[in-house]
Amino acid sequence: MAGQDAAQALTQLDAITRRLRRECPWDREQDERSIVPHTVEEAYELADAAHQRDDGKLLDELGDVLFQVHFLALLLEERGAGDLTQVAEHVTEKLIRRHPHVFGEADVANATEVLKNWDAIKRTEPGREPGVFGEVPENLPSLLHARKLQRRVASSGFDFPGDDPAGPLQAVHEELAEVERATTAEERFHELGDLLFSVVNVARKLTVDPELALRAASGRFRSRVTAAGELAASDGGSWDDLPPEQQLAYYARARLTQGDLHQQ
Repeated sequence: MAGQDAAQALTQLDAITRRLRRECPWDREQDERSIVPHTVEEAYELADAAHQRDDGKLLDELGDVLFQVHFLALLLEERGAGDLTQVAEHVTEKLIRRHPHVFGEADVANATEVLKNWDAIKRTEPGREPGVFGEVPENLPSLLHARKLQRRVASSGFDFPGDDPAGPLQAVHEELAEVERATTAEERFHELGDLLFSVVNVARKLTVDPELALRAASGRFRSRVTAAGELAASDGGSWDDLPPEQQLAYYARARLTQGDLHQQ
């Protein structure tokens, strides 16, 4: 989209957002706390569209997220705390500051060094919480929270060397053995948490988003169980009434039908 067309489209979206805020009873009632759950939901729908590589859906979901940005910026404007222009200016300044290898004289060898510099620069910015884990949101989904903690501590130098996942994979094997040796409910709870944390570390080293990977695995599982139930129904049976061994047999058939036997 040409710059003039983009500016015109964004101006129209801003005008519509303002009209909704004035004339729609639901929009008038919202504040940042009531609207942000919708923002989070839209972000997850955007992530799902990106993971599916569905460009049409991605275009649609990007629009929903863009509207959320306009709406939240309007709420700031209404109480004199900022506006959309300041939002854009602030993120522009931040991007320039945190990319000295693009806009300055810094040298980086790879993406890992970019992330390390990014976190180091963030820690020097005024007004930020001190410490390695300053401003890590506690309300992140558990897998993303674990990854963010790992990324922060890795930026301080405390990490398995390089991008090789061998160290984290060994840790997974060790934690799995701990789970197997656990005998009490408290021990199982503790060791299973350590195992999941180690798996997230492997995902980080492989540059795989653990949240999206698990959601994709859940989606495959859901699809295959649904297909297995349909296969059972086509044979005159009911999935819920089948003994476990027959359910497993139909599930195996569903996997064959859908391919990717190395999955699930």
